Amino acid sequence: MQSKTISGLKNWVNFFNKAEIPVLKLTSNELFLLLQQEKNPSARSVANIIKRDPLMTVKLLRYFCQHKHRSLEHEVMQAEQILIMLGVDKAMKNVLPEPTVEELLREQKVEVLINLLHLVHRSHIASNYAFEWAVRLHDTHFEEIRIAALLHDISELLMWCFAPTDMLRIREMQKKDKALRSYLAQQQVLGFTLSDLQSELVLRWSLPELLIMLMSDHNASLQRVRNVVLAVNLARHSANGWDDAALPDDYTAISELLRMPIHDVKVIVGAKNIEPANTQQSEH
Repeated sequence: MQSKTISGLKNWVNFFNKAEIPVLKLTSNELFLLLQQEKNPSARSVANIIKRDPLMTVKLLRYFCQHKHRSLEHEVMQAEQILIMLGVDKAMKNVLPEPTVEELLREQKVEVLINLLHLVHRSHIASNYAFEWAVRLHDTHFEEIRIAALLHDISELLMWCFAPTDMLRIREMQKKDKALRSYLAQQQVLGFTLSDLQSELVLRWSLPELLIMLMSDHNASLQRVRNVVLAVNLARHSANGWDDAALPDDYTAISELLRMPIHDVKVIVGAKNIEPANTQQSEH
């Protein structure tokens, strides 16, 4: 149920700083099952479950960043590394895979959960694109780039969990007015934008500087950040159908990023209705 006592950017940031972040039911079930079946599960096996859920990923990352030793010289953001440093047993006792999103939203309209799950799915697609492109570009930070794309819309996910009524209102406003920009609708309903909320949260949670940089669209002039932004945009636009009007511009930008023909870009991203590549016909 949406809290009516929270309003304003500052109050939401304070709330999310301590709120118990929910996780997907699938994540919770898989982790509890693994812990029942294996007395001492490996960090990798636990991480493989966590890394598929943006909410559980940020929950673990927030805990680690708020409890890490001050003498730690290098930034850590990968789930497996965090589990190794904390110890799997300690991590699972302090970062519980509960409550679940499904439990939290059980009294809400079914469309709230549907919208949230669609956003999670979109985040997965974006993270896969970003990872693949980073590998193609021989970027050694490919896993960090994947995480940045997975968490790019984390503030939106959190607001679907804790402010579903407001999020539905924003969605309805945009359905009625196709030209209404997201940030304007958010400003009208929430009094702030989700981008503003996220910018405050990543700082309050003391997330790694590299991750903060990669998640910020303001740094899109940097190749790594542009990789994340384009992956997120492609996942968002293709979710509307492969005939979305914004996709041609996405293909062009990705073509420039990867330095490959637009036709090849469409092939590697799995675009539908791909036109044949231009080839010269041999003269007989």
